[in-house]
Formats: sequence, C-alpha cells, structure tokens
Amino acid sequence: MNRLVIALPLAALLAVPGFAQSTSSTPDQSQAQTTQSSTDTATGKAPLAPPSREGFWGRVNPFARKRYVQRQTEPIRDRVNELDDLTATNSKNIKDTDSRAQAGIKLASDKADAADQHAIDAGNKATAAQQTAQQVTTRVTTVENVVSNIDQYKAQNQTEIRFRPGQTVLSKNAKDAIDQMATAVKGQRGYIFEVQGFSSGKGQTAITSSQKMAESVVRYLVLTHEIPVYRIYLVGMGNAPASSDDPNAKHVSGGRVEISLLKNDLEQLSDNTGAPATSADQMQQPK
Repeated sequence: MNRLVIALPLAALLAVPGFAQSTSSTPDQSQAQTTQSSTDTATGKAPLAPPSREGFWGRVNPFARKRYVQRQTEPIRDRVNELDDLTATNSKNIKDTDSRAQAGIKLASDKADAADQHAIDAGNKATAAQQTAQQVTTRVTTVENVVSNIDQYKAQNQTEIRFRPGQTVLSKNAKDAIDQMATAVKGQRGYIFEVQGFSSGKGQTAITSSQKMAESVVRYLVLTHEIPVYRIYLVGMGNAPASSDDPNAKHVSGGRVEISLLKNDLEQLSDNTGAPATSADQMQQPK
C-alpha cells in the first residue's frame, strides 16, 4: 500500500514533461501551416516565428527527447537547405549572365574592329582611285599637248661638213661627226634629219653638186646607222646664201653640207603613256 502511494505521485511527475512537450509542439505546427508565404524573403516564404507558447519548461527542457529536438530544428534545417540551393542557383545564373555579357562584348568588339578595317580599306581604295584619276588626267593633258604639237619639230643638234671643190666623198672627220649625231637617236622616236647641201658655182651645176654631197651624207646615215629614209629630208640648195634670213649674207665658197637633228614631242608622249613603238619605229632599231 505504501509502494502504491509512492508510485502514483512519481508517475504523475513523469507524465507532466511529456504533456508539456505535446502541448508546446501543437501550436508551432499549426502556426507553420497557417502562415502565408512572403515574397520579401530569399526563399519566398515567411520568416520563422518564435513559438507563441514555450511549454511547461520554457525554452530549456531538461527532459527533452530526441524526437522533440528534431521537430524543433527541422524547419530551420529546411530553410538552411533552401538558402543553399538558392545561393547555388543565383551563383550559376550570375556566371551564365556574365559569360553571355562577355561573349556579347567580344562579339561587338570584333564587329567594330572589322568595321574599322573595312573603313580603312575603303579609304585606301578611294585614295588609290583618286591618285589613278590624277595620273590619268595628267597623261591625258600631256597627250593633248603632244598631239597638238606633233608636227612642230625643234632643232636639237646641228653640224656642218666641209667638202673640197669637186669632192663628194666623206672624210674621216665628217663620218665621226655624223656618227655622233646618229648614235644619239638610236631607239628614239619623233625625230628627222634635215640634210642641206650647198655648193659654189652657178645655176643647175651648183644645185647638182650640192645634191651629190648631201646624198653622200644620206647614204652613210642609211647604210651605216640604219636610219629610215622617211626620217631624212634632203635638199640641194646650190649656191644659196649661207643664211636665208639675212639679206646681206654672202654666197658660200666651196662645198658644205648642214645636218640638223629635229625632234618633236612624240618621245615625251611615249615616256608618259608607255605607248608601244610603231612598226616604222621598230624597223629602225638595231637587231
């Protein structure tokens, strides 16, 4: 009987903590279910609220069981896991966004560099086209000037060969003088030789003698230096005055031949335009 009296208070004392745990856990679970989620938090859920009732033992329960502790910490553990997942997701999204941004920046930079290179190439082509146009304009101007003066021959060189009376054969000094003039026009164009013969005497006899002396010079130019005949103009002047421009000039004594090298601007035209030589000019070049 005494044992029974002692056991009943002891059982009641042990039942009180269990009842306190059950009463304190019920409001927490009902509060977690009825609380609405909030969009102001990272997880989109409302913050964990402290329990409205702390039970019989308050915050510290000396008789807390393992299941009771798990029930109390399970919401916190779930929130921590959700935060970890959100952090990992946000970090991945940030990296993806940064990668796309860097790729976009690089693509834009490459396109800008390509556009700059195209602009530089276009500028270079425009400059080259302008230079070509200027060169063409210069050449056209040169050709126009040359064509307008194509029949204007200017004296470039002149020499005189003396003959003894009745002589028509060229001396060594005469040949050397002719060689010097003929060598200077090798491979050139737009030139002519004017050969004028003068002889003492009167009338047709003087003219015939002057022509024979001039013909000896022409023959030497054609045979020795291969000067085309169409580039040589021969005139037998007879006993004409030494200078037709001077009315007081005296007639010549003895025989002489004046050789004049005349040139126009055709050679200049060839140098500026690069025009190929004509067939007549090619015939005169040495083989």
